[in-house]
Amino acid sequence: MEPPKEKEQLLALKVMRLTRPSLMVTHPICSDSRDIPADTFASQHQQDLAGDSQLTHHGTGELLTLPQNFGNIFLGETFSSYISVHNDSGQACHDILIKADLQTGSQRLSVSSPNVQPAPILQPGTCIDDTIHHEVKELGTHILVCAVSYTPASGDKMYFRKFFKFQVLKPLDVKTKFFNTEDCLTDDVYLELQIQNVTTGPICMESVILEPGPFYTSTQLNDTKSKKDRYA
Repeated sequence: MEPPKEKEQLLALKVMRLTRPSLMVTHPICSDSRDIPADTFASQHQQDLAGDSQLTHHGTGELLTLPQNFGNIFLGETFSSYISVHNDSGQACHDILIKADLQTGSQRLSVSSPNVQPAPILQPGTCIDDTIHHEVKELGTHILVCAVSYTPASGDKMYFRKFFKFQVLKPLDVKTKFFNTEDCLTDDVYLELQIQNVTTGPICMESVILEPGPFYTSTQLNDTKSKKDRYA
């Protein structure tokens, strides 16, 4: 007995992480003006939309590219994502509801917009969008679960889900050392903090602050006034 065929979905779901765009990279071919294909290469470079009109042999162009995947996400970062549901069919759909959950190693959190209500109707060729934000507080594998429910013209309730997996990495390695003063008249404790960048790129640290407990006070013994000391 053949298994029942799944119903074809009328709506399409697309998810994109919201990050800063990057410059589009081009690969210009350089040649001497006296070479035979020189004019052909120059003409192709001028017609390339991604190329720079001012710098003819530069590797980066004037256009920006959106992220093609989730990329690297680090602990403490705010994960922002754009969710779009598009009606690819030729009929209108009703009561469209989008729900987004973030599954971590220890819990499942709802990251949908608060008090979300179903969209009454979605005409053919149109879409509804939503943006989610969540501060990442756990390391390891995270799964973004997006569920869409709607009612087509037939009146049957339709539902589908998509899963997007990504890893949350540790950006910094922090080591501490405590030193007690030899003076018995004071209870001063010196704390040495070592911060190591464990990523593959540079990190700009805006501030490093020690928040002591209610029975302690802290005094900062050094400061990163120069800009070069802010990078790890």
